[in-house]
Amino acid sequence: MIVSRANRLAKATTALRWAVFVLVALVLNFPILATVLTSFKTMADINTSPPPLIFWPTLENYVEVLFAGNADFPRYLFNSVVMASGGAVIAILLAFPAAYAMVRYDVGKSWLLPIITNLRALPLIIYAIPIYLMFQFAGLLDTRFGLALIAAVINVPVALVLFVGFIQDIPDELDAAAKIDGAGKWGILRHVIFPLSRPILFAVAILSFIYAWNEFIFGLILTTRQAVPVTVGATFFVTTYGVKWGATAAAMTLGIIPPLVLGLFAYPYIGKSMLTGALKG
Repeated sequence: MIVSRANRLAKATTALRWAVFVLVALVLNFPILATVLTSFKTMADINTSPPPLIFWPTLENYVEVLFAGNADFPRYLFNSVVMASGGAVIAILLAFPAAYAMVRYDVGKSWLLPIITNLRALPLIIYAIPIYLMFQFAGLLDTRFGLALIAAVINVPVALVLFVGFIQDIPDELDAAAKIDGAGKWGILRHVIFPLSRPILFAVAILSFIYAWNEFIFGLILTTRQAVPVTVGATFFVTTYGVKWGATAAAMTLGIIPPLVLGLFAYPYIGKSMLTGALKG
């Protein structure tokens, strides 16, 4: 009797936990769910008040966004891919050797690292005017390479902090052993530190891609036509004649698919990478 009652109590507790989890998930993701549902509605369903929960789905909004609209949305998606990928690669190429120099040779660790991390803590909008002027002088306005540079600037502080924390847990004895074998600084970095750091490199690449993909401020300020990212391109369906809610929702839905899929796929690996760096030594 006691065992049966305990089993029922355990099942009720588990059911309650799942109910709370589902409720919280629905509340937190309600804007995304509402956007996705709106993207499959006709204009008549969208303008109905209150909006219907049961409706006949349509793909006309996606057809307008991808093929029939005045905006070149596939190019916006490609621009975002180039921006996010390039920004992640540049950030890793800059932050990884810098983190190694800070940890092993104490180069700027006491002053440069705090400065870089504190700069990232400030609102990005305060850098808009000087960056715009520099890009204008360098001829980088409305270019994919310019967007990749901005993405790298945004991602370098986070990448640097993660790399420093990970490399600190790699034993110095490995460097000493490599030096005995005749390896120089770059040889140690390439053949010892780099292979051991692959988990955190993967995690930083994924996080940098997602952060860069979601960038809107500099995409709006630094582009006009050729290099417009998807976050800015999704707003082009808001016209002076009104808001095309269905097309806007479809554009937003298409825009969140790449980082969403990438995040869901990489989430277990990112967690393992962080724990690996935290438990070493």
